[in-house]
Amino acid sequence: MKTNDSTALPRGRDLSVAALGLAMLLASLGISITTVALPTLARDFSMSVTHVQWVVLGYLLSVTVAIVLCGRLGDMIGHRPVFLTGLAIFALSSLLCGIAPTLPALIAARIAQGIGGAVLMALPVSIVRDTVPTQRTGSAMGLLGTMSAVGTALGPSLGGLLIAWTGWRATFLVLAVMALLVLVFSARALPAKRPLSSGKGHGLDLPGAAVLTLTLLAFALAVTDETVFFLLPRGFLLLAAVLGTVAFVLVERRLQTPLVELAALGNVTTSAALLMNLLVSAVMMATLVVGPFYLAFALGLNDAVVGLTMAVGPTMAALSGIPAGRITDKFGGRVALVAGLVQTIVGLVSISVLPGLLGITGFVLSLMLLTPGYQLFLAANNTVAMLTARDNQRGMMSGLLGLSRNLGFMTGASVLGAVFAAAAGTADVTKASTEAVGTAFSLTFLVAAGFVTTALVVALFDLRNDRWGNDRAGQSC
Repeated sequence: MKTNDSTALPRGRDLSVAALGLAMLLASLGISITTVALPTLARDFSMSVTHVQWVVLGYLLSVTVAIVLCGRLGDMIGHRPVFLTGLAIFALSSLLCGIAPTLPALIAARIAQGIGGAVLMALPVSIVRDTVPTQRTGSAMGLLGTMSAVGTALGPSLGGLLIAWTGWRATFLVLAVMALLVLVFSARALPAKRPLSSGKGHGLDLPGAAVLTLTLLAFALAVTDETVFFLLPRGFLLLAAVLGTVAFVLVERRLQTPLVELAALGNVTTSAALLMNLLVSAVMMATLVVGPFYLAFALGLNDAVVGLTMAVGPTMAALSGIPAGRITDKFGGRVALVAGLVQTIVGLVSISVLPGLLGITGFVLSLMLLTPGYQLFLAANNTVAMLTARDNQRGMMSGLLGLSRNLGFMTGASVLGAVFAAAAGTADVTKASTEAVGTAFSLTFLVAAGFVTTALVVALFDLRNDRWGNDRAGQSC
């Protein structure tokens, strides 16, 4: 029997979206599966925790500095070949991680793995435009968000099981096998597309890429670490990041085919989407950084209960991603975006108040409200940004979205973590009183609510300019 549902996807497109979702799963697993291995790595390599943490930081830094470059490469030589190459890099570097004989070798392999991870984070968002009808873009974005959340939630438990079974090397070898399988599946599922860049005779913007890499590296190091391998003071690194940003703009203005087209950033909708993405991502990272301290030192929960409680967030993200995409398709990206921001603000105010009144129940209820709001914002914001981008800018735009999200994560961990410590009255929160930790927790999330309120003001300002007026997800921007 024939169907009149114009939104139904042909089987080939279903397989393509599945391949993209599996890639997002791999990229998030690359971060989360290794976190539980840090104590084992410290013991096996006889290194301090501050050294082995670079197994995680190396991957995050590599993703951050490479994600825009990977997106732009997709625009220039084709999204599909760059995506498949990223899977191959991820598979090979995972194998090298699994057989690394020393900690420096493992960190080097993780940096290479992060380059593959950058491709897997940037390209699926842009390839969606090639594989699904415009009116289904929101649903596809929601699925990608769900798979990313599943990877975040699954990583610690899967990693723990593998380490207990046969050791930390198994975590990377499993990632290598998974990446190889996704590579084979994607090669069959994704349709071939010609490169979208219309420029002739212009190569990759290597000067811009070099300046951007150094700038992002300086900023990332300033907000993530100041003691291990890099002895430059944090203030110097931040100044270098500011000067690097100025230099990057000057370089890009001189080039005919820049790495980042500055004119695209002049579009109000595009710049608003990137700023909101950074602000909201900073807040969500604060939940992961500050939450465990409150549960352990204010509510007095043991490690197992803290872990189970914190798992509520990723679980809700996994459950709410696809519904968020469908809401975006039904009501339009701009309406869904504003609704997601409002729900996020309500969730942040709740988490600053309810745990003090209801204990762990208040914390869980707040997460159940907060996380779906974030997923709705994420699906809507990605949909709006990608529908706004020209065809030959989709890779660049998806890379910028990934970059703003990662910068938000790092900024949130640093800035809101500092707010929490300052409000607690000590850098070592473990020595603060229960009352001080509770007060600091509430204050931190009120500040976080201020961040998202700023994002809401940006959204409403853009809406007032009538750039969002007819932006149903089923229409072209």
